[in-house]
Amino acid sequence: MERTHRARPALAAGLVGALAVSTLAAAVAAPAAADVGGPTDDGLVAWYPLDAASTTGTTTANLAEGSSFGPATLVGGTVAADGTTLDGTDDYVDLPDHLLAGLTDVTVSLDVLVAQDQGTPYFVYGLGNSSGSNGDGYLFTTGNAYRTSVATGNWTTEQTVTKGSNLQRGVWKTVTYTLAGTTATLYEDGVQVAQATDVTTDPGQIGGGQTTANYVGRSLYSGDRYLKGQVRDFRLYDRALSAGEAVELAEQTSTAAADADLAALDLGDTSAVTDDLALPTSGAQGSIITWTSSDPSVVSATGAVTRPAAGEDDATVTLTALVTRGAVARTTQVDVTVLAHLAPADAVAWDASHVVVPHLDDVRGNLTLPTEGANGSTLAWQSSDPATVSATGEVTRPPHGEPAAVVQLTVTATKEGATATHTYDATVLPLPADADYEGYFFPYFEGESTPDGESVYFSVSNGNDPLDWVELNDGEPVLTSSLGEKGLRDPFVIRSPEGDRFFLLATDLRIYGGNDFGNAQERGSRALMIWESTDLVHWSDQRMVTVSSAYAGNTWAPEAFWDAQRGEYIVYWASALYPTTSTDGRRIADSYQRMMYATTRDFVTFSEPQVWIDEKRGNGLGMIDSSIVEHDGTYYRFTKDEAYMIPRLEKSTDLRSTDWELVAEKIGYGQPNPWGGTLTAGEGPTVFKSNTEERWYLFVDQPSYHGGQGYLPLESTDLDSGVWTSVDAHLPSSPRHGTVLPITAAEHAALLAAYGEQPPAPELDLAVEATSRCLAGKAYVAVRATNGEDVPVTVTLATPYGEKTVADVAPGTNAYQSFAARATAVPAGTAAVTGVATIDGKEVTTTHEAQVDALDCV
Repeated sequence: MERTHRARPALAAGLVGALAVSTLAAAVAAPAAADVGGPTDDGLVAWYPLDAASTTGTTTANLAEGSSFGPATLVGGTVAADGTTLDGTDDYVDLPDHLLAGLTDVTVSLDVLVAQDQGTPYFVYGLGNSSGSNGDGYLFTTGNAYRTSVATGNWTTEQTVTKGSNLQRGVWKTVTYTLAGTTATLYEDGVQVAQATDVTTDPGQIGGGQTTANYVGRSLYSGDRYLKGQVRDFRLYDRALSAGEAVELAEQTSTAAADADLAALDLGDTSAVTDDLALPTSGAQGSIITWTSSDPSVVSATGAVTRPAAGEDDATVTLTALVTRGAVARTTQVDVTVLAHLAPADAVAWDASHVVVPHLDDVRGNLTLPTEGANGSTLAWQSSDPATVSATGEVTRPPHGEPAAVVQLTVTATKEGATATHTYDATVLPLPADADYEGYFFPYFEGESTPDGESVYFSVSNGNDPLDWVELNDGEPVLTSSLGEKGLRDPFVIRSPEGDRFFLLATDLRIYGGNDFGNAQERGSRALMIWESTDLVHWSDQRMVTVSSAYAGNTWAPEAFWDAQRGEYIVYWASALYPTTSTDGRRIADSYQRMMYATTRDFVTFSEPQVWIDEKRGNGLGMIDSSIVEHDGTYYRFTKDEAYMIPRLEKSTDLRSTDWELVAEKIGYGQPNPWGGTLTAGEGPTVFKSNTEERWYLFVDQPSYHGGQGYLPLESTDLDSGVWTSVDAHLPSSPRHGTVLPITAAEHAALLAAYGEQPPAPELDLAVEATSRCLAGKAYVAVRATNGEDVPVTVTLATPYGEKTVADVAPGTNAYQSFAARATAVPAGTAAVTGVATIDGKEVTTTHEAQVDALDCV
C-alpha cells in the first residue's frame, strides 16, 4: 500500500451555507513548511493512520517506510474511514514495544476527538512503562489542562509543557508535541500554545529504551479513565518538526473544521434590523470567529446596533466574519440593513399595540406593566377596575368560588408630542380554595459524576413525613436543559403568595464532561434557567434569562422569596465579580463570591442586580448558597461561608437589608452524618418549616469533596438558638442541592399519579366457582359468582357454551347459570366472570377466571 499524503473525509462535506454571501479563502501567515504527512517523511519512526484502509481485523498497519516497528493491535474499538472509535471503558490501541528507544529529540502527533462525557483523569496516549498501578517512566499527552509530560518515574518526576486549559471536546483536534534538546513545544491544530525550555529528560532514557506499555487511549495509571472518543493519524518522529511542519500536519483537520463552521454561520434575517445582533464568536467545530464592520457607528464589531434617526434613510452595513481554526482561516460577508427610527406617530402606534404582558389571559399575581416601548415611547396605564388590577399592576383576585374578572388595561404611548392608545383584556382568576399542607415536594440534582446527574429530579414525602421520601419518575430526570451549558444544578421551587403558580429556577452549569469549578467561576453563565407550573406536574418550556452583568463570572444557586411589603419577588444568587467585562485572564483567586439580588414579579423581567452580601473570606472565597425562612416577621438566612465551608445563620426584619444580625456560625458542625462521619463542611442549605409542629428542618449538602455523599438533614425547634441536630432520614438515593416545598394533599396525589409508580387497578371482590357435571347423560358447566362488595355488581358469566349477564347482584348474593355443553363430554378449560360496579364514583371492571375440569358422561 502506498500513500503520499493523508486523505481524510472533509467534515464539512455536503454542508450548505446559510448565508447567501460571497466566501473568500484567506491564508493565515505561517512558517514555511516541508511537505510532511506521508510515509516517507524525514525522521518518521512510525505512522499508524488507525483507519479502515490500514486495518485488517484487530491489526492496524504502520505505514512509515523503512520503519523497524510492526503493526499495532486494536483492543476493542470500532474502525471507520475517519479513524477508530474508543468506548472509554476498555478500548485502546496497543502500540509496539520500545518505540522510544534511542530517541533524544522527538515529535508525537495525533488527531483526537475527545467525547463530551470523557471522564478524568485520562491519557490521549502514553508511551512508557507501568509498575503496579502507577506509571513508571513515560511520555504522555492529556486534554486535561492540555499538556504533555515526560517522566523517568511516576508523576513526581514529570517535566511538563501545558496550555493550562482543557482541550475542546466533541471536535477533532490535532495535538502535536516536539522536543528539541531541552525545549518542549506544544501545538494545538498546528499553532504553538505552550513552550518549556527546561526539559532535561530524553525520551530514550525512559526504561533505558525498553518501553512495554505504549498505548493510544489508555493511561499508564490503572486508576485513570480510558479515552472515550475517536483517534487517527498517530505519528512518531525522531526529530522535532518545525513550526511550519506542525501547521501542515494539522491542515486537513483545521480546513474541514473551518469550512464546516463557515457553512453553519447564520445571522438569520438581516434585511430589517432594529435590535442588537448576536454575533457568534466561536463555531461548533472549534473555530474562532471575529467580526469587522464597514460602519461601526451603525453596527459595531460586537453587534451593537445604532439606528438612523427618524427621517433618515435606512443604513446598509457589511459585516465580515473571519473564521479561524488553527492556521486556517476563512472569511464571509453579511449585508445588514438597519431600519431608521420610526417617526413619532408611527413609533407610538407600534409601541402601544405591541406590549407584551406575561399571563395576561391567566392572571394569578401582580403584573409587570412596561413603562417604555421598543421605539422609545413612554407608556402609561389605566385600568377599568383599579380594585382588581391597579394602573401599576397590583392584582387583587376575586374570592374563591367567584367568577374570573376581566379588566381592561389601556396603555397610552407618548413620544415627542405624538400619542396612541391600545386596550388589553386581563383575565384575573379567582383565588384557589384554602388547603392545608399535607406533604412535601423535593426537586434536586444528583451531581457531576454522570452524564445526566446535572438534571432536575423529583421526589415527594411519604405522606406528611419530611424525613421519608419517595423518588419519582423511576429515579430518572424530569427536567433537562437544552439551553446554555445544558446542565442544571441547584434547582429551587417557590410557590406564589396566592398559592397556585410555581416557579422553578436552576443554575446553568455543566461540570461533567471536562468543565471545572475554577473556569465556571471565571467564565460561567450569567443566566438563570426557569420553568413555570400551576400544578407541579405540567411545566412550561424552559427559558433562559440573563440576570447578571458582564462583570460577573457566574450565576450560582438561585433562590427567591416573596417580598410582601413591596409586592414582588427578591431573587438572589452568588456571583464572582471582576473589574472588567473581558473574560481573558480572569482568576477566581483574584475575586470572591458575593450574594447578589434582583427583583421581579413574573420571572421574565428582572431589575438590575444589586450586591446583597459582600464579605471576602479569603483569596477566591466569599459567601454562596443562601436559603431563607420567615417566622413571626423575622427572616432567617442560611448562607455557606467559604472561610470554613459550612453555613452560617443570620436574621433581619428587612429582607433587602445588607446588614443582617449574626445568629450562629458553623451550623450543624460536628453532627453525625449518615456515612459514618460528621458534618465538617457543607453547602446548598435548604430550610423549611414542618407542616405539623413548631419545628424546622435544614438539609445541608455534604458532597464528596466535603467528606460526604449528599444531603444531611438537621432539625431545630428554635431558630434563634442556632442549635441544629442531625436526624435519621430515608432520602432519595443521590440528592444534591435542591429545595423542599410544603404541598397540599391534592398536589401530592397529582405528583404521584403523574410520576410515581402507578397503583394496581382496583379489583372487585367476586368469589367465582365453575364445576362440570352430568345430567341425563349430557355434560353441563355451572358457574357461580358471589358479590363480596358493599355495592351492587353487574355480573357476566361466560363459558364456551354460552354467556349470561345478571344486573345489580346485591351484596352477599350470587349470580348463577348452568350451561349445557350439548355433548356427552367437556374438555378441561376455563370460565370467565366479569363484574362491573361503581366504587367511590368511578366505574370499576374486574374479570376473574375459574378452571373447568374435563368430564365424560358416557
